[in-house]
Amino acid sequence: MDFGRVPVEELDHIDFGLAAEPVFNKSILKGKPARDPKVYIGCAKWGRTEWVGKIYPPKTKEKDFLEHYVQHYNSIELNATHYKVYGEAGIKKWTAKAAGKDFKFCPKMYQGITHRGSLKGKNFITNEFFRGIVAFEEWLGPIFVQVSETFSPKRKEELFDFLRSLPTNLQFFMEVRHPEWFKKEDMRNELFSTLKELNMGAVITDTSGRRDCAHMYLTVPKVFIRYVGNSLHKTDYTRINEWIGRMKYWLDNGLEELYFFMHMHDEATSPELTVYLVDKMNKELGLSLIKPKFITGPPKQKGLFD
Repeated sequence: MDFGRVPVEELDHIDFGLAAEPVFNKSILKGKPARDPKVYIGCAKWGRTEWVGKIYPPKTKEKDFLEHYVQHYNSIELNATHYKVYGEAGIKKWTAKAAGKDFKFCPKMYQGITHRGSLKGKNFITNEFFRGIVAFEEWLGPIFVQVSETFSPKRKEELFDFLRSLPTNLQFFMEVRHPEWFKKEDMRNELFSTLKELNMGAVITDTSGRRDCAHMYLTVPKVFIRYVGNSLHKTDYTRINEWIGRMKYWLDNGLEELYFFMHMHDEATSPELTVYLVDKMNKELGLSLIKPKFITGPPKQKGLFD
């Protein structure tokens, strides 16, 4: 993910502190822990050749990557569905790899619907997308809807009408990127209030060059976090530490589901930062999440930030 990427030399000068907890969230969280909150950790894709010999056994073929991925993570932010509409047969091959596991596929909506022209008049391709998606059955997590960085609030009615047309028996999370969605309080409130009305979540994207996208608004008692690291730069660890505190607050106050997806501009080192994240979550949040297991043993931790 290159969205929000900045030169390495600028990283030490960015305020990575998370935004204050919005008053808005008090209408979503009940103020006490949910009975059985679900927590899922994953990456954007499993097809990383750089992980062969690291967390995938040496000489693993690409067709077998998912089989090994599910041993290290309990979810995937599935970007593959953004680039191609998959049918039931293809999706059943994926779910077979997760059989017997509490694993969630979180498919990103096809770009032909969300990124090519108007959102209007897309009934056929949208229906084709869902024909495949429902084949995930119990392994289906939230569906991730994203519009492009150029999609501004001037098209808000087009967006809201589209969202109102989506199936109400599925969970959706919405990501907008144009700065105008976040700049003015009235626009932010309209966006998040509409998502709340529709029982849809708001994606929170934590990336270096677009701090406005790390908005901290919850529109349902669930959260979908897209964290973009910088190849194990020291700020990656301090940022994770900040997130631990915020996630603990949300879980203590009624968050029901938490999805945290690890991205890197260079995905080679995503497993290392995931280990740091999961160790912190298990220790500080009292969880028992699985984490990547390295072929050559666990990666060395950055003791300075423990």
